[in-house]
Amino acid sequence: MQTLFASLPLSFFSDLGQQFYDDFILKDRYMYIVQGFGNTVAITLVAVIIGIILGTLVALVRITHQNNPKKLRILNKICGLYLTVIRGTPVLVQLMIMVYFIFASGETLLVAMLSFGINSGAYVAEVIRSGIQSVDRGQIEAGRSLGLNGRTTMSKIVLPQAFKNVAPAVFNEFIALLKETSVAGYVGIQDLTKGGDIIRSITYDAFLPLFLVAAVYLVLVILLTTCLSKLERRLHQSDKR
Repeated sequence: MQTLFASLPLSFFSDLGQQFYDDFILKDRYMYIVQGFGNTVAITLVAVIIGIILGTLVALVRITHQNNPKKLRILNKICGLYLTVIRGTPVLVQLMIMVYFIFASGETLLVAMLSFGINSGAYVAEVIRSGIQSVDRGQIEAGRSLGLNGRTTMSKIVLPQAFKNVAPAVFNEFIALLKETSVAGYVGIQDLTKGGDIIRSITYDAFLPLFLVAAVYLVLVILLTTCLSKLERRLHQSDKR
């Protein structure tokens, strides 16, 4: 590696430095990246919250109906349709329908948060449902033997164990969600990717802006993956106690 860099002429690094200045420092163009980063993080965080809430509700409806087919028939059909449509269509198409049709007069950034949250909820729902099903039936029967009703048993015994079982899978879904938000620029939102593309269109240089955007996404994913690894280790340690 040192030999490779040593073989490069000094003019290469000089030109690269000048290009970096022109792309990011001149006229504070780096702010396109900073603002885009902020919007990307905001969209992801809000979408994560929506996804967890919506996914949990859908999973509970599906499980309740599965255990007792007479309950929540209409809601279960609505949830089934929701899962089929969202999981069967591209996230970008969903985003464009939400922004340009359903909420055409709404704030684009807020609509994007809702759209990505609805998309995430469909995948989180199936993950949580599998987590609930993985909880031993004996745990539910033990709760009922203690005099707990179905709702209390679910909230105090089943859901905590289910979330523990599926935490790594849910975390991976949110890492994927972070990367999926890169399509937000198609509806006029200045996200991280759009910020880099704006600089590219101004300076006519695609190399540095797009590579910087890729590097920022990579760092974010590495940080989240590191957090996931630590979470998994803690969960395994708690299982051994």
